[in-house]
Amino acid sequence: MCGIVGYVGKKQATPILLDALKRLEYRGYDSAGVAVLTDNGIEIHKTEGKISDLEAILPDIKGLCGIGHTRWATQGAPTTLNAHPHVSGNIAVVHNGIIENYQELYDELKGEGYEFVSETDTEVLAHLIHRYYKGNLVDAVIEGLKKVKGTYAAAFLCGDSEQMVAARKDSPLVAGLGKGENFVASDVTALLKYTRNVVYMHDFEIVSLSGENIQFFDFDGNPVKEHIESIEWNIEAAEKSGYPHFMLKEINEQVTSVHDTMMGRISELTGDVLLGEVKLPREEIRKLERIVIIACGTSYNAGLLGKYVFEALAGIHTDVDISSEFRYANPVLEDSTLVISISQSGETADTIAATKEAKTYGCRTLSITNVVGTTLSREVENIVYTRAGPEIGVAATKTFTSQLIALYLLAIHFARIRKKLDVDRSKRLLVSLKQLPGMIQQILNNKELIRKQAIRFSTARDYFFLGRSLNFPIALEGALKLKEISYIHAEGYAAGELKHGPLALISKDTPVVALATRASTYDKMLNNIKEVKARAAPVLAIAGMDDTEIEKYVDAVIRVPVTDELLYPVLISVVVQLLAYYTADALGCSIDKPRNLAKSVTVE
Repeated sequence: MCGIVGYVGKKQATPILLDALKRLEYRGYDSAGVAVLTDNGIEIHKTEGKISDLEAILPDIKGLCGIGHTRWATQGAPTTLNAHPHVSGNIAVVHNGIIENYQELYDELKGEGYEFVSETDTEVLAHLIHRYYKGNLVDAVIEGLKKVKGTYAAAFLCGDSEQMVAARKDSPLVAGLGKGENFVASDVTALLKYTRNVVYMHDFEIVSLSGENIQFFDFDGNPVKEHIESIEWNIEAAEKSGYPHFMLKEINEQVTSVHDTMMGRISELTGDVLLGEVKLPREEIRKLERIVIIACGTSYNAGLLGKYVFEALAGIHTDVDISSEFRYANPVLEDSTLVISISQSGETADTIAATKEAKTYGCRTLSITNVVGTTLSREVENIVYTRAGPEIGVAATKTFTSQLIALYLLAIHFARIRKKLDVDRSKRLLVSLKQLPGMIQQILNNKELIRKQAIRFSTARDYFFLGRSLNFPIALEGALKLKEISYIHAEGYAAGELKHGPLALISKDTPVVALATRASTYDKMLNNIKEVKARAAPVLAIAGMDDTEIEKYVDAVIRVPVTDELLYPVLISVVVQLLAYYTADALGCSIDKPRNLAKSVTVE
């Protein structure tokens, strides 16, 4: 979750490092620091707190090569002493990850006379590289990292030359190629202002950068030829574009992101879905007996919807597991099982580890992710990119609805191959999918009504979201969004479970959001609404525009356009996102960077 940046070139490094770090603030952090190579050696400045706190203490540092860091504490308290960069002699390092054999290395280096001044595992990296440095920084990094067990994305400076070296294993790292300047960063977002040409590094790879040259090596020191990718995102895509928060900008971007996820993948003429990166042979798709979806957080909620859709359309038994639990549950998997891993970043540590575990059983694997060239995308045989573009706000919005679209496309694709879905039904579904962006725009045009309802209930201490069938995962997601950014305790429930305990918590002070779009469970949902109304709870319903009955039973209604029953979750998702956003805004919360949370969880 830490942010790493590095620069070497013809310009002053410090302003570039600070600007790049600010573009990584969304990842979450508790301290910040920079190391810059000057005429007098490496100069380091760091502090607990925000980048603005770091700027306040920075002198005018002159130097053309430097590294920077925002830390999210995993070992050692969030203090200035524990902030990165860490230094040993003429070596400085910034690091994201966890050194699992830290204690062993600490004892060994301590015994050799190295002095430790922090509580972090990262400091052993500085001492290790210093131990092996004999004039060649690449060689020293290779030898030092061969001793390390764990995960790392790390960038190193040496006081002897204007050269930067970086390496990765299981933590994201990207190199950026400029004209007379080169970069490294944890995330391409940090580099968009400076270059569009990047290389997503692989595990056990090292990059050496100077102003005029960039070289990649494996851990045996052999040169590696890397594929340079051109990023289509522009810098405006990673900025607020006039919105007060990234989250609101990204909610509004769902008109585009939902369209882009479908673009080029739908044939209305034949009723087929075209997924070129899904290489599963048709015969294997026909023989699939089970799907297991693994994910965390919001992606897990998307996976829960995937269960309903795969079973309803493709007739494939589907289970959904939390990635961190899947690894330790002794899963029962066979070669007739497809494991689908979902991760917005493609770098979620638990999901990557669970995917690797699944592969040991001989299963086919497929990933749904938003970022090209990530660790997860390289672990699987098949992939569906969601094409949602960069998402800066910690609370997932457009990436969630894009994941839902990807799951619909996969389910229709499988259903057609397995002959579970006839051409006419498939065509109707695909036409309805293509109408979703316009329907999302209709909801956004009505956001003032949603804002008023959010303000109305913003003083509540507890919230309930109720849904049935396909709407149940969205009830979970609505509750997650509200608690993430407004800090209001919120629970999502399958509405039929009310009488099995939760009713004890319902009172006049407990707003209930009822997801009540027309479906086979609609009448049951009305009964559940009556149950909570009997306990005096205020009820806000989300219902279709064709529902003329719902007002009789609730206190307020937010309408969504009429669509296929299977697709309402996409539209309802936009409503609950706006409800959470405007609630948090009314309370004055830190919406884009909620406390204790980070965007990409790249440690276990």
